[in-house]
Amino acid sequence: MPVRLRKFIGTTLIIVLVLVYALVANTIAVATLGNAPWWGHLLYFLLTGLLWVLPAMVIIKWMAGPRQQ
Repeated sequence: MPVRLRKFIGTTLIIVLVLVYALVANTIAVATLGNAPWWGHLLYFLLTGLLWVLPAMVIIKWMAGPRQQ
């Protein structure tokens, strides 16, 4: 696969990942954290704010995969 195509697909996947992840994380927060204390909100959003990086790292590693010679 050409490098430019690989990077285009990876960039598109990361954008979709971030949008879907943000919508799902906020939907879960609205449904479950209604009466939670401030530290519960802080802990939840700290965890979910960092957790999206794991699948993004996999996509970035795939984007930087072996180049064609």
